[in-house]
Amino acid sequence: MTARAAGFRDVLAIPEFRALFGAQLVSVTGDQLARVALSILVYDRTNSPGWAALTYALTFLPDLVGGPLLSGLADRYPPRRVMVVADVVRAVAVTAMAWPGLPLPAVAALLVGVQLFNPVWNSARAALMPQVLPAETFVPGMGLLMILVQAGQVAGFALGGLLVAGLGTAGALLADAVSFAASAVVLAIGVRPRPPRAEPGVRWWRHVRAGWTVVVGDPRRLALVALGCVSGIYIAGEAIAAPYAAELGGGAVVVGLLLGAYALGNVVGMAALSRVPPERRGKLLGPLAVLACAALLGCALRPDLEATLALLTLSGIASSYNLIANTTFVQLTPEAQRAQAFGFALTALRVSQGLGVVLAGLAAERAAPHGVVAAAGALGVIAAFGAARLWRRAQPAAEPS
Repeated sequence: MTARAAGFRDVLAIPEFRALFGAQLVSVTGDQLARVALSILVYDRTNSPGWAALTYALTFLPDLVGGPLLSGLADRYPPRRVMVVADVVRAVAVTAMAWPGLPLPAVAALLVGVQLFNPVWNSARAALMPQVLPAETFVPGMGLLMILVQAGQVAGFALGGLLVAGLGTAGALLADAVSFAASAVVLAIGVRPRPPRAEPGVRWWRHVRAGWTVVVGDPRRLALVALGCVSGIYIAGEAIAAPYAAELGGGAVVVGLLLGAYALGNVVGMAALSRVPPERRGKLLGPLAVLACAALLGCALRPDLEATLALLTLSGIASSYNLIANTTFVQLTPEAQRAQAFGFALTALRVSQGLGVVLAGLAAERAAPHGVVAAAGALGVIAAFGAARLWRRAQPAAEPS
């Protein structure tokens, strides 16, 4: 089998990958389900949009701590065990959150605990993937998982509303707990145990520091993180989808179309990139990052809904460069620090996207949404050019002729 021929069918033929695929599906869907159920639970109890928004924010903020400080657990301990324990802890905590009348501070504390284990699980999965997939199937495999994450997020939001309507918030939370338990069972049965990769006896803080050094000490990995963080700029179209829809004269349906256009483009782009020969992938990183932002410049012309959807779809297709950045980062990182380094990279991505959402929202308070998205595109082109230049300059040392 050659790298050129490897595709999704080849990846799904690997039993351990199918187990990881199934665990990722139920985990992501359950994660989104919890966000919906908890926001509704808190709003029903407090009748406060502020409390509901704060609860939703708590589903993201712990990642900023768990990413850099806890991701290395998957290097220091067997990765399958780390993933199973993380699933069990989250299942127990979410079950406790469903207890009737549990005080809101206790709900918030349990929620923080659940979210702290998300980057641990994701970093363990990232560290495990190169050991599960042969080299020629690694990029298609990661592409399939990233497509799955997109689909799982949409399914989780949709199922969240339906389950809360049918079962109530407690029932929806229990369904979320079952999803984490199911993930643990799938991993325990379908993935074989592997030893930890970090050297024994290395202190926790020293390992954290080593992971940071791995990221910032190599120009290639640093450039890949910079390219990933460009997403914090072109995310503007998603961040202000509601006011943009209103400007276009639409409501909730148009909001869904705007968000769906980007997601659809991203899925199409990742499916296509998974088939690109390995020797050409790295050369596409910079151009696609620039295109993901440049596509938004068309919003300056105040296009109608159809043209806006086309621009967002094009941005989504180009943003699939993150598949190349993600897989290349994992492959370039030493096994002993892979999970820890991935945790740092994931945290940087979260911070950039969080800042992008906040800044786009603030800008939309003072300017027309189409102008905000176009301005973000212009800033993004500059940032993407800079990150692409870092990547190009890193290549001679990485690939001497």
